[in-house]
Amino acid sequence: MTTWTNDELNKIGTAEELLIASLRRDGTLRNPVTIWVVRLGDDLYVRSVNGRTSAWFRGVQQCHEGRIQAGGVKKEVSFAEEADPNLNDRIDAAYRTKYRRYAASIISHITSQDARAATIKLMPRAISS
Repeated sequence: MTTWTNDELNKIGTAEELLIASLRRDGTLRNPVTIWVVRLGDDLYVRSVNGRTSAWFRGVQQCHEGRIQAGGVKKEVSFAEEADPNLNDRIDAAYRTKYRRYAASIISHITSQDARAATIKLMPRAISS
């Protein structure tokens, strides 16, 4: 199993934004979308501010694989939905802390029930040659 290095976690976790591109069924990458990312321990999470109906979220649901880029790190990843409500509370807190300089009305969107229902854990993926 591939894991994040401390350097990757630090760089991605402190990056303001992350580019995310999911794989299509034919193996090509979709156009990248800019989103926010948070680190919780040794894990990285993203959310769709527009919930499960957003185009990028629907894309990650098709193949559950893609590529991210943030903080100078480009990485092939797998996507897994996070449904644990207790963990989602901690992810909310991570978003509030990391992006606290933004207005509360903006933060309320990324911590809304719709966004919580569209929480994705990013897992590094080994590429076979």
